[in-house]
Amino acid sequence: MKLQKILSRLQKLHPKEIDLSLDRVKNLCKKLGNPQEKLKCISIVGTNGKYSTIQAIRAILNEANINVNIYTSPHIQKINERFIFNNKEISDDILAKLLIEVEEINQGEPITYFEILTSAYFYYAKNFDNINLIESGLFHRFDATNIIKENLASVVTAIGLDHLDWLPENEQTIEKIVYEKTSSLLSSKIIVSKQSDIETMNIIKKIISSNNSKKIIFNEQFTCSENENGFIYYEDEIGGLKLPKPNVLGEFQIENVATAIATIRSLKLKVEDINIKNGITNIKSIARLQEIKSGKIKNLCKNNKIFVDGSHNPLGAKALNKYLETLNCNKHVIIGMMSNKDHNEYMNYFKNISTLTTIDIPNQPNAINGKELKDKLNIFPNISYKQTIEEAIKSVPISNDDIILITGSLYLAGEVLNLN
Repeated sequence: MKLQKILSRLQKLHPKEIDLSLDRVKNLCKKLGNPQEKLKCISIVGTNGKYSTIQAIRAILNEANINVNIYTSPHIQKINERFIFNNKEISDDILAKLLIEVEEINQGEPITYFEILTSAYFYYAKNFDNINLIESGLFHRFDATNIIKENLASVVTAIGLDHLDWLPENEQTIEKIVYEKTSSLLSSKIIVSKQSDIETMNIIKKIISSNNSKKIIFNEQFTCSENENGFIYYEDEIGGLKLPKPNVLGEFQIENVATAIATIRSLKLKVEDINIKNGITNIKSIARLQEIKSGKIKNLCKNNKIFVDGSHNPLGAKALNKYLETLNCNKHVIIGMMSNKDHNEYMNYFKNISTLTTIDIPNQPNAINGKELKDKLNIFPNISYKQTIEEAIKSVPISNDDIILITGSLYLAGEVLNLN
């Protein structure tokens, strides 16, 4: 309760949830002694795959007994997830004390919620001589995380159309999004993950061409492929690795794992091949094609498999459907989304699904009403609306071997996991 009161106060320090500027966060960090300048950082930017790539890096480094700190957003179930130090979530008590101290140093100056959380992360991270994995938020150029003056590497994951409502209508293009995410990358090393098409990759390469960093690009300096015998083969300038399949689902996750490996090997850390092999089979991934194997939600569908996935943009839908198409069974999709997303474009990627059920996302005033979402997606023949997650699961006409997928929002994924 104490922590929630503090968070509520911090949310009132600025009238806007997001206000793209670096002045406020720079001013607060200056008062804090510029802790961000004392950290060893790997910056992760992109649209999709940032969280998964971070978790793959974390798992491999953990196997090599290299501790990491991690800053991500948004959280899925609780805010502590955003603050990882020495591989562990920060406790409620320590987080409360940290935020109170930073709040007092801020002295009531206007600052957004994300900016003061970011400042608090930097302030506490200086206590650890660890590698910091820093996920960039909305865009990168004016994101609060973009006040680091030097880093070990910048990782560019898959970039696609998302958060378009934050751009002027005439600038809602892939070129503009790539520019916002990559034009201010620091000069160190830049590792670029596989992109959804050649056009996007070429735009990235053009924009980072003036950056004097060493570029490590998928299908040029590193590559990864899945073998029909159940292993994956990774190769870069150092050499090749025959690896077991990672414990995460989907081809897109193998691409994220490859990017993680490329990043680690480029830094010449004390990581052995066996650490990589063991690490990729122990990745902790929440709400990314996560199978729910026990709990209240699982009990509602008994012997059938149920998955939760937080994808919420067309690029995520494309990757998710590519996995679904590999499954020889009926797929029942339950969906809830935020109002500012491209609902039709997201669902256009889903082919051959048996039923579609729209729902309301609890505790999210900025979510689209499930009834309204149903009306927008009425091209699907077997579509229905249910108010709650439980009602939606119970209503699915499920048969043996069918699967249920709950998707459309990280906020919905968090509600599902909390309910479970």
